[in-house]
Amino acid sequence: MASPSAQPVSIFYGRDKFNPSPELARAQRDNPVSHVQGFWLYQTGEYWMVTRQSDVREVLGDSETFGMHDPDRPPVLPDELLNMDPPEHTRLRRFLTPGFTVKRIRQLAPRIERIIDDHLDAMESRGAPADIVADFALPIPSLVICELLGVPYVDRADFQLRSRDIVNLALPLEERIAAGRDAHEFMAELVATKRKVPDDSLIGLLIDEHGDGIHDAELTGVADVLLIAGHETTSNMLALGTLLLLEHPDQAGLLRTAADDDPVLDRAVEEILRYLTVVTTSFARIARRDTMLGDAAIKAGEFVVCQLAVANRDPALGTDMDRFDITREPALHVTFGHGMHHCLGAPLARMEMRMAFPALLRRFPGLRSVLPVDQVPYRTDAAIYGVDALPVEW
Repeated sequence: MASPSAQPVSIFYGRDKFNPSPELARAQRDNPVSHVQGFWLYQTGEYWMVTRQSDVREVLGDSETFGMHDPDRPPVLPDELLNMDPPEHTRLRRFLTPGFTVKRIRQLAPRIERIIDDHLDAMESRGAPADIVADFALPIPSLVICELLGVPYVDRADFQLRSRDIVNLALPLEERIAAGRDAHEFMAELVATKRKVPDDSLIGLLIDEHGDGIHDAELTGVADVLLIAGHETTSNMLALGTLLLLEHPDQAGLLRTAADDDPVLDRAVEEILRYLTVVTTSFARIARRDTMLGDAAIKAGEFVVCQLAVANRDPALGTDMDRFDITREPALHVTFGHGMHHCLGAPLARMEMRMAFPALLRRFPGLRSVLPVDQVPYRTDAAIYGVDALPVEW
């Protein structure tokens, strides 16, 4: 496979405002396991694109048939948690899981609430207009993940820029690789520091509990992934989700007036996650043997990419899945993936969304977008979908 420089929007990342592209919807309807020529993250070439929920779950849940690595080809990405196969992945995941249990994440709730309130106070003090991305959606998850990992918050501007460059598909490949290398070096230095003087951060606790059982290279890879995933995905979900709610004022009103224990809050989070699916695709898998997926005969060595955004609109999940409705019974979605690579930080992302959306809407009941929905600058050239800015007033 050849590696491109800057790329046009690939079929894998096609979006129409809040929705998957019409091309993806047609593929799901007419040819749900399609053989396509496209650009995925770091490579352009031939792929099988999987678009139905049941097939996506089959691929992501069967690591023996669909692996992350091809033993006959050099890896495109370094070994990190997101692209590891067992047994290495199983071992690292076992180390990390206690830090991301629902109980552990709930302990962070008072601090997350304070962070949210501080940023709302700052927005209110400065007055309208404000930018939801810069003033709310980006800094809140950044500060939360910094505190969890023990990353100095003064470094946030640098790692935010690097993270954006890594997933910005409009940049030449060499620039994105360089941004990834810089991010990895930053984390390597941080891990080395915490190895000398462990603290109560997640990295420090892993060192304290597992010592030489977890190597610096592994810690660096884990921390690198968690830092990027822990703020880049949630910040885009918060910004795009705010725009979505403003376009549905009746549903925004339900969140604004809901009590803290109202089930509609959890339902709203799941529906926003399903409906927006900002992480558009899974990591590419490689077939380890000849296999059938639906009606498609996939040969050993061929690459498979699951298109998560359109899979979450699959009519098999329920009635009218292209309609946004926070009162519906939560649909089974694959926004956080499935199987052994199911997102480790899902409980943290859910908590941040559950707290942030109602707090924003309650503080500014007259909140409205300055721009019409079709003029908002969407991130159509990024592996993680969202908006570049969302100017608002109240």
